[in-house]
Amino acid sequence: MTLTDSDRTPGPGSDGGPATDIPGPAGLPLLGSMLDLRRDSLSAFVRAQRQHGDVVRLEAGPPGLRSVFHAVFSPAGVQQILGTEAANFRKDHPLYEEVRQAFGNGLLTSQDDDYLRQRRLVQPLFTKRRVDTYAAAVATEADAVAERWRTADPSGVDLVPEMNRLALRTVSRILFGTDVEAAVDVIHRCAPVINAYVVRRAYAPLKVPRDWPTPGNRKVQAASAEFSAVCDRIIAERRAASGTTGDGARAADGDDLLSLLAEAGNEQDGSLDATEVREQVLIFLLAGHETTATSMAFTLHLLAKHPEEQARVREEIDRVLADREPTAEDLDRLPCLTRAFKEAMRLYPAAPVVSRRAVEATEIGGYVIPAGADVVVAPWVTHRSPDLWEDPERFDPERFTPEREAARHRYAWFPFGGGPRACIGQHFSMLESVLAMATLLRAHELEAVDQEVPVAAGITLQATGPARVRLRPRDLG
Repeated sequence: MTLTDSDRTPGPGSDGGPATDIPGPAGLPLLGSMLDLRRDSLSAFVRAQRQHGDVVRLEAGPPGLRSVFHAVFSPAGVQQILGTEAANFRKDHPLYEEVRQAFGNGLLTSQDDDYLRQRRLVQPLFTKRRVDTYAAAVATEADAVAERWRTADPSGVDLVPEMNRLALRTVSRILFGTDVEAAVDVIHRCAPVINAYVVRRAYAPLKVPRDWPTPGNRKVQAASAEFSAVCDRIIAERRAASGTTGDGARAADGDDLLSLLAEAGNEQDGSLDATEVREQVLIFLLAGHETTATSMAFTLHLLAKHPEEQARVREEIDRVLADREPTAEDLDRLPCLTRAFKEAMRLYPAAPVVSRRAVEATEIGGYVIPAGADVVVAPWVTHRSPDLWEDPERFDPERFTPEREAARHRYAWFPFGGGPRACIGQHFSMLESVLAMATLLRAHELEAVDQEVPVAAGITLQATGPARVRLRPRDLG
């Protein structure tokens, strides 16, 4: 809760009130926890929680340039930050400013009235009824991968790039309504360059101005220009094909998301102009493929490591689908696969760390988070808390039966965030992932080659090594 002088409750402080001396790792005298965070921030956060509790203060960087931030790991604390007191925790963190600079002020980064207006305009595009119409596009792209895998190298395929390309092709087809292979190649090549640059700048003690002609700046400027140019070209082609003028005032004739974005409007909020449409497209391409790709890759890899779970999922797929294409209605008919997907998102949340900045001093877990403090919540850590999850490193899809889900705190599992800024594309991600994986698992048995996949935290969770599986095509005749 936000604190006032007369609004203090008992906590860890010596006088029974909330404490301001928040525990945390001592780190190195000159650099604090900087090296640990750079080497493996996810493991550093887990250690901090195990050693110091659910509210932790961390310092990183040399004296004079040291950054201080607070991490909150308990479900109740996460609920305060993302849910009940979300207005007090803004996206003013340096990471979001860097994303804003790179991809524009779309739904992921906008705030206040801008965000509310954009959300009201875009929300109708993500209703369950609308999203369910994209099932055919998902099936088309997944079928193409399943067929290509029949002639794949016998030594196996790496699920990380495979799912990245599948998710990118799917969201591009849904966004633009056409086969956009050229755009997929550009985005596949440029997005990692931009993402790495954004994360590096967000956590750097000193930032070189973006317009200085350093090798890193020139590289990302070229990638950003190519990424933006291909999106602008497709937007222009779609508008030209339907007779739009380019000012965003008239819609393209079609059911792709770009057409719907162009025609989105209401009396209260008006409509999206050309710049706003472009910025939403860029954010959808970024957030709409990387997160889903990560979740699918780790689900399939975990099933490849656990053949008994894979067999259980495949029996369900065979029984429900037989030899037909999956449809939106099948999402509710595949609970076993859905539970495996949710458990994979517990172990490998696509957004492993979420950042905010406190507006006012706030009590969380008996400690006072000061006004202006940078704050992070970490699904990666909360999803692994032994207090919430028995044997937390074990892959166990049965954790997500309806009864066990209902018995847990709402924020014990939050891969899609929560509160007023919960992911607008949650149903889209679930639909795309479950139907695509059902198509792939019906056609192939998977055997894990790599038993462990190293990861790191970027804008999204990044696999830093391969997740290879051997494929055994199944006879579907």
